[in-house]
Amino acid sequence: MDLRFFRSVPFSSATLLPLCAFASFGGFLFLNTLYLEQVRGFSAFRTGLFTLPLAIMIIICAPLSGRLVGVHGTRPSLLAASTGLVLSSLTLAHLNIGTPVVLLILAYASFGVGYGMVNPAITNNAVAGMPLSQAGVASAIASTSRQVGAALGIAVAGTVVAAGHARGSDFTQTTHPMWWIVTGCGAVVLLLGWVSNTPWAHASTSRVAQEDFLFTNRSGRSDI
Repeated sequence: MDLRFFRSVPFSSATLLPLCAFASFGGFLFLNTLYLEQVRGFSAFRTGLFTLPLAIMIIICAPLSGRLVGVHGTRPSLLAASTGLVLSSLTLAHLNIGTPVVLLILAYASFGVGYGMVNPAITNNAVAGMPLSQAGVASAIASTSRQVGAALGIAVAGTVVAAGHARGSDFTQTTHPMWWIVTGCGAVVLLLGWVSNTPWAHASTSRVAQEDFLFTNRSGRSDI
């Protein structure tokens, strides 16, 4: 991996976006599963039913995001993604043992909108932010960031809850700091969605592509 490619703003954003989005997703699933089963006392089957709004919104929003990216670029999708993530996390930041079921479902559906809208934009930024000859590398880096983000989200969520438990807080209170972290991740998605679509960002991609072309030509001539 040639590190100069990170000078392409869309590509760099496609490395950071999955870290934020998938860290939020990993922490979301981890904490809400524990909350529904251990705090609310739901069975595993009923807990799974509660995540259906999340899954349904992902199924609906992912192809919609793909069409938006194809027509309008990544900015609308990333704006919608950040809105969904922030609304969901702000709702869950006030989670308690008596949180109404309707409110939980709305929070899960909002998170599904955010997660569903962000994925096509990540892939587009990764591939569009690199020379065509490096498209495979770009996709691989974005996929790696997704996996790292998911693992990081679970680790951070577990650490935050354990720290709160050590101070004597109940489970719902220990999750509140994590939801504020997810809110921050949603804000980062919004910021990257705006920055990566500026003329400055597109110009950085063009410069990197030109440098790669010149480097490849020089290497070819030296080999001959």
